[in-house]
Amino acid sequence: MITVAAVAACCVLALLAVFQILLAAGLPLGRFAWGGSHRVLPAKFRIGSAVSVILYALFAVILLDRAQVVEALPETLSSVLIWVLTAYLFVGVLMNAISRSKPERWTMTPVALVLGVLSLAVALS
Repeated sequence: MITVAAVAACCVLALLAVFQILLAAGLPLGRFAWGGSHRVLPAKFRIGSAVSVILYALFAVILLDRAQVVEALPETLSSVLIWVLTAYLFVGVLMNAISRSKPERWTMTPVALVLGVLSLAVALS
């Protein structure tokens, strides 16, 4: 079950990475991210989107390591990072839920919640 949760979370992260790449490339999807105040993201937010892709890859490593799909991190570090990640993802639920952008609230809040729950499942196992 833990493997399924970790792989499912990685699939969601991969989809989010594609979305962030599209944002970084200048596609007019900004209303779904970064507060939704820009249709096309300005340069600083595009850089943020590119950095997000790197973070998503790190999140995937943490999840897959805790699920014992890969061995990439020391056990102690992995145990701490999964809880940090889970907390971070649940903060993301709150941040997306209070966004001024209705499209961001309605799209990204459920995505963040799914990621938070999947990460929690991995953390608890």
